[in-house]
Amino acid sequence: MSDLTHIDAAGNAVMVDVGAKAETARSATAEGWITMQAATLERIAEGGIKKGDVLTIAQLAGIMGAKRTADLIPLCHPLALTAVNVELQPEREGPLGPAIRITVTCRLSGRTGVEMEALTAVSVAALTVYDMCKAIDRGMTIGGIRLLHKAGGRSGDFRAG
Repeated sequence: MSDLTHIDAAGNAVMVDVGAKAETARSATAEGWITMQAATLERIAEGGIKKGDVLTIAQLAGIMGAKRTADLIPLCHPLALTAVNVELQPEREGPLGPAIRITVTCRLSGRTGVEMEALTAVSVAALTVYDMCKAIDRGMTIGGIRLLHKAGGRSGDFRAG
């Protein structure tokens, strides 16, 4: 019925059987942004948010999000991640204005890729920043979430243009 791997011939959703695939080293890097008022970014940088250290807590939330992707996204395989690196970089004068750029790289040796884990980690980290700062800036915007690079597996490498 479809060329989609998660749909069977009858149109039913299925989890792809990866049991026969060889384990290979795989990695994926994703990014996203949360834009905000300049004053909000300054308060984050100064540690002036009452809920705590925004960047550290969002970093931990991103790691947890990567680890829990299979619980959040239907048909994703639970994966034994070997590394999750979450970076939050404040940018006072970036192309979008004051923002925090979030970059996540996930790695494993396995039978399926880690793109969804990297994308979920970016999303959860951004949502955590929003949650921690919403009392002072409800106009924050989350966006630009995309896959930058993936390596490994049968489909090979991908790099965003």
